[in-house]
Amino acid sequence: MKTPRYLVPHLYTADPAVHVFNGKIYIYPSHDVESGIPENDNGDHFDMRDYHVFSMESIDGEVTDHGVVLDVKSIPWSGRQLWDSDAAHKDGKYYIYFSLKDRNDVFHIGVAVSDRPEGPFVAQDSPIKGSYSIDPCLFEEEDGSHYMYFGGLWGGQLQRYRDNKAIECGHEPADNEPALCSKVVKMSDNMLEFAEEPKDLLILDENGEPLQAGDHDRRFFEASWMHKYNGKYYFSYSTGNTHLLCYAIGDNPYGPFTYQGVILTPVVGWTTHHCVAEIAGKWYLFHHDCVPSGGRTWLRSLKVVELEYNEDGTIKTMDGLKK
Repeated sequence: MKTPRYLVPHLYTADPAVHVFNGKIYIYPSHDVESGIPENDNGDHFDMRDYHVFSMESIDGEVTDHGVVLDVKSIPWSGRQLWDSDAAHKDGKYYIYFSLKDRNDVFHIGVAVSDRPEGPFVAQDSPIKGSYSIDPCLFEEEDGSHYMYFGGLWGGQLQRYRDNKAIECGHEPADNEPALCSKVVKMSDNMLEFAEEPKDLLILDENGEPLQAGDHDRRFFEASWMHKYNGKYYFSYSTGNTHLLCYAIGDNPYGPFTYQGVILTPVVGWTTHHCVAEIAGKWYLFHHDCVPSGGRTWLRSLKVVELEYNEDGTIKTMDGLKK
């Protein structure tokens, strides 16, 4: 699949997380709606309210919409803005981890549970203790343990925290200071709690120095994703206001990671958010753009394209505007 393919023409969907459960491909995206809210840097125009789950028998197969599986109204602690999510499976249960503002307009990460990968899902009464910010990604290690990666700047509120504690006046570091990091935390055995304090996921430059906050072409902004290839850990992410999908490689789930390059150049739209999945022996990049909505940045559409590696394990850069 060298040509990108749009997956869900009947709904605006974004921020895909893709997993193979029971031999079938499942897609867990956010669901964009026309909110009528003017665009701003806090992302208020992304006023998503529910999740659908989609499935495919094969990568080029028909997409099945399983309908609404979780609604903001059904989440006991909900305020507004049901942003990016991911899913995981353990011991016969399926979990959706989601970004949501509480009634004080503070983002936390919640979890909902189901007996089936297609849901419906029932949310826990409270967000995960110690969680904050947005964009949870769940990575399963070969021993069955799970790690969550999360965080996002600006509307994602990551700049409001240091050392896992809220600060009085949220701000980004100076341009010549180390950039804010995505967070990584091991999950407890019950998949409902953190097993430890979240840690910084450090991205280093070619000289072994942490990326600086002013390095907007390389520093982390949002959209954490982790996958493993040939024994190495690949952390990929969005640079936000420079609209790149980049990646770094490390030797364990915690890092540190060394910056490698760009996976995807800018697409039509402001946000860029993705996942990487291995399906039937090939690797694919799922992401979104705003072409079908005529460039309306808050109405995005999912697409998929094959991802290719070079012989040295680096990823071949793809053109975000390729049709």
